[in-house]
Amino acid sequence: MSHYFETITFESLDGFHCDLKHLKSSNVTKGPVLLVHGAGVSSNIFNPPSKNNIIYALESAGYDVWLENWRGSIQFEPNEWNLDQVAQYDHPAAVRKVIEMTGAKEIKAIIHCQGSTSFMISSILGLIPEVKLIISNAVSLHPVVPFYSGIKLNLLVPMVSKFFKFLDPQWGLRAPDFKSRLMLNVVKATHWEKDSLVGKMVSFTYGSGFPALWELENIDDQTKNWIQYEFAHVPLSFFHHIQKCVRNGALVENEKGGRDYTVEAPKTSARFVLFAGKQNKCFLPKSQENTYEYLNKLQPGLHKLYLLDNYSHLDVFFGKNAHIDVFPKMINELELG
Repeated sequence: MSHYFETITFESLDGFHCDLKHLKSSNVTKGPVLLVHGAGVSSNIFNPPSKNNIIYALESAGYDVWLENWRGSIQFEPNEWNLDQVAQYDHPAAVRKVIEMTGAKEIKAIIHCQGSTSFMISSILGLIPEVKLIISNAVSLHPVVPFYSGIKLNLLVPMVSKFFKFLDPQWGLRAPDFKSRLMLNVVKATHWEKDSLVGKMVSFTYGSGFPALWELENIDDQTKNWIQYEFAHVPLSFFHHIQKCVRNGALVENEKGGRDYTVEAPKTSARFVLFAGKQNKCFLPKSQENTYEYLNKLQPGLHKLYLLDNYSHLDVFFGKNAHIDVFPKMINELELG
């Protein structure tokens, strides 16, 4: 069995052409749920080759499933973006499109990584009031990274930026020039884990682990092979922005002297449910713990935090046992509203 999606294009508020993938299903009994991917991937990251993936789980529960491809999707031509642009222009337009297409008065969302950080900015700025429940994985308002990742952000990113505008894990399959081949050789020399070259490039690019974004025992061989084609270009402009956020301890505007997004009270009535893998070596679980503490102080008892013992970053969605360990928790929170 495979999913059938219709593609619906929409224009972001600054004119960038994005799209939504809408699952065609005869089992829709509940409202829309929007899934939002992270950096350097696409909406297909939620669709691993397993009948037990999150899309099947949501469809089986009766939800109307929508997947957003914002400007950072690898389905689009490489472009230099930052979190502010995505938050201000892409997500509000995507939410409006779902509302327009479904006639729903409100929707729910499951968001991941930089789709999560940018979507959280949209929410707390009051740009997506129709989204009443937001389930966030890995990081939301308070990015905390491992020590080595901090070194990479502060030292390697400025150095690499002199030679590249983008990093691309696809170099693990085909490095097109001397610079990219040199980078691949650095990765080969420093990453000895039993992963594909693309997987090693992913770990070098995004975290401090071996691997960084999943626990190898959580993914089967079919998924490991599939991953090789799901990661591609990510701009250094994003890394410059997240570097500022990490230094600040909370999301901050990209412009010099830009505001800290957590200084003012959130302009949203949404309930937030935060997930974090305890083994995450991209963004430490402390990221979600800090955001939960921040939200809970403002609205005690409304929000929720789940810490997952044996999970990392993306295996929360494509781990071989995620349909047992993770998805029921997410769907239960959707049911609670």
